[in-house]
Amino acid sequence: MTLGPIDFIALEFPGNRFRGEILPELFELVEKGIIRIIDLVVIMKDQGQVTVRELRELDAAHLAMFDPLKADVSQMITRGDIDMIAEQLAENSTAGIMLIENLWAKRTMQAMLNANGRLVMFERIPHDAVEEALADIATLATTSA
Repeated sequence: MTLGPIDFIALEFPGNRFRGEILPELFELVEKGIIRIIDLVVIMKDQGQVTVRELRELDAAHLAMFDPLKADVSQMITRGDIDMIAEQLAENSTAGIMLIENLWAKRTMQAMLNANGRLVMFERIPHDAVEEALADIATLATTSA
């Protein structure tokens, strides 16, 4: 089984108040076949105590909220991953950790291979690096004008 590129994403929500505003966007990406949720874990940190819930361990109400994600429970998110993220969380916060397969890239890669293309390099550029480069370009443009 060929997989597309997989991203590890951890999102923190302060105040332990995850209200689900991000879910409709994720639902749409899943429904359109752009991404697939391979694993999902919820972490809550309160007064130094860390509570971890795998998707299958959520109560019925929360499970129903996440159901449209059609998330697998692959257990690919490890205890080490969870501990690393938990250390970075602020007190009184909730985080969602997801492994997301980029299905769009899987299809694109197959099209490239079918055309006898060879991937020489693939690297994701961090958003902060892009922002910094754009700011540098804008500064150079104003100083050379």
